[in-house]
Amino acid sequence: MALTALISVSDKSGVLEFAQGLHALGVKLLSTGGTAKLLADAGLPVTEVADHTGFPEMLDGRVKTLHPKVHGGLLARRDLPAHMSALETHGIATIDLLVVNLYPFEATVAKAGCTLEDAIENIDIGGPAMVRSAAKNWKDVAVLTDASQYPVALSALQSQGRIDEKTKFAFSVAAFNRIADYDGAISDYLSSIDFEASAAQPAPVRKPFPAQSNGRFVKLQDLRYGENPHQQAAFYRDLYPAPGSLVTARQLQGKELSYNNIADADAAWECVKSFDTPACVIVKHANPCGVAVGVDAAQAYDKAFKTDPTSAFGGIIAFNRPVDEAAAQAVSKQFVEVLMAPGFTPEALAVFKSKVNVRILEIALPPGGATAWERGLNAVDAKRIGSGLLLQTADNHELTLDALKVVTKKQPTPEQLQDLLFAWKVAKYVKSNAIVFCAGGMTLGVGAGQMSRIDSARIASIKAEHAKLPLAGSAVASDAFFPFRDGLDVVVDHGASCVIQPGGSMRDQEVIDAADERGVAMVFTGVRHFRH
Repeated sequence: MALTALISVSDKSGVLEFAQGLHALGVKLLSTGGTAKLLADAGLPVTEVADHTGFPEMLDGRVKTLHPKVHGGLLARRDLPAHMSALETHGIATIDLLVVNLYPFEATVAKAGCTLEDAIENIDIGGPAMVRSAAKNWKDVAVLTDASQYPVALSALQSQGRIDEKTKFAFSVAAFNRIADYDGAISDYLSSIDFEASAAQPAPVRKPFPAQSNGRFVKLQDLRYGENPHQQAAFYRDLYPAPGSLVTARQLQGKELSYNNIADADAAWECVKSFDTPACVIVKHANPCGVAVGVDAAQAYDKAFKTDPTSAFGGIIAFNRPVDEAAAQAVSKQFVEVLMAPGFTPEALAVFKSKVNVRILEIALPPGGATAWERGLNAVDAKRIGSGLLLQTADNHELTLDALKVVTKKQPTPEQLQDLLFAWKVAKYVKSNAIVFCAGGMTLGVGAGQMSRIDSARIASIKAEHAKLPLAGSAVASDAFFPFRDGLDVVVDHGASCVIQPGGSMRDQEVIDAADERGVAMVFTGVRHFRH
């Protein structure tokens, strides 16, 4: 018995060639609207669904496939005599292959100036209904929802005359996933609209956080274990990942990434891509232990490594410039878990060829810079809590010189201002409470994740002492305000000549007076960078 395929697609990429392949195999073609015209214009014999059902398309195409002759043909179980008898009684033919992709709702609402009417008209009704019917009856019907599936289905039909159950089940799962993603996108969009505020606007006003949030993630891989060996884990990416994010990385060599590798690699990559000049970031346990800029990757690495050679052992190293042989030779002298950069020269890869366990990741930088992409995307950070989720807009704040407020009698020099901006950028990626000593475009000491800011200050100075890095004349960044003058006194005691901090404490004046007393310059940013 000849097979019947119903083809109705919004995105017509590859569908003509697929239909031609089906026709060559003797498959009967049913179709609708623009798809039917495309096939007919190419000389393929195609039956319009309206002719198949005996009922015309109506309501501007809103109703065309919602008919028993379509859904009966999709849903009937071939192994149940009662189903097949019902089809015969009502003159309904079986449909064996459904090819559908949906109205472009996601692309429509992503356009600037999209109206609510445009969004509503791009909510597909008949397509999802058919897909659900076919996917439910997967043993008898193959449902294709993406052009990448066309060659798989055609090859199976050409070689075996049928599509096997394993493949049909995979198609069914993909179909239900697509429907879930589609419905989630509609729910997110409609839940975000401020109806009253939108009344007088040409395009709807959207709230930053919808009334319902529908997370949509795709599994990239199962992991050997989680944060600890007794925990299970897997790695997922956003359905639509941002360019330049870790999930877009290509692994060039090395062992499989672990849960902790991925978490630390993300921390390193997010930090290094925030620099415009050649930079290197070394991360250990989610905190930068060395950050530096230089004339090239090799110099940046040399400076970053000097901050804390002990912690750098077994760390994650990220560059925002391609790695050449000189940088690779320098890195290869230490034990590194993960090395990532926008590119690697053949000579650099040759250096690591014998170090087969080193995981090397190639990641393209985001177009227009990391902050430009995130600002356009209105990126959102998420944190799971018990039976709940915390959502916030991403910490994309960029500090410029003209935003600094000098609050002390002593004015920072141009060189100090550059060191302060560098220190501030690093502090943003250090776990709170964060204190960072810097000078000459490199970190000198990093204090992270302490319950007391003064302890972070002490640890940062101890780190610098162990690395034999003098702190005299250094710049210090504090991710949040100094609640008392004692924290300021500690960093000045160890050599700080200038300090950058948000301000905003009830005791700001006490701290400013202390800075004046100690003869150091201090600037306020008005913005803090807690990172927990």
